[in-house]
Amino acid sequence: MTDNFMSVAIYEALMGLEEGGIPIGSVLVHNGNIIGRGHNRRVQKGSVILHGEMDALENAGRLSAEVYKECTLYTTLSPCHMCAGAILLYGIPKIVIGENQTFMGAEGLLKAHNLEVIVENNKQCIEIMQQFIQQHPKLWNEDIGK
Repeated sequence: MTDNFMSVAIYEALMGLEEGGIPIGSVLVHNGNIIGRGHNRRVQKGSVILHGEMDALENAGRLSAEVYKECTLYTTLSPCHMCAGAILLYGIPKIVIGENQTFMGAEGLLKAHNLEVIVENNKQCIEIMQQFIQQHPKLWNEDIGK
């Protein structure tokens, strides 16, 4: 069963797909409230850094270190090294990942820094990415650096 926060992250991923981008979504949650949400907008914005997690952090705006240390980040796909670095930089202690079957990101890095990492193996997240990768292999390989 998908919780409400992962459902919002999935919604963000589907928004990105509808915009012609890569379907990865993320939400930043503090004390049970979404304070930032976003999706991969590399294609839409011609950006090299607007992955779903980075977009959610950007949309949350400037926050104090104390707030980040009380947050959970939900993301539909295992975070890459860049996004994991931002998670570590801001001290976000918990990350909930929709799936890591289509892409295994830097989960080991997060775990090595004692973050709580939960992988849901969410069927909808897996299906969205499998379909996207099959239909847009060149774009997918561009995004993950192949």
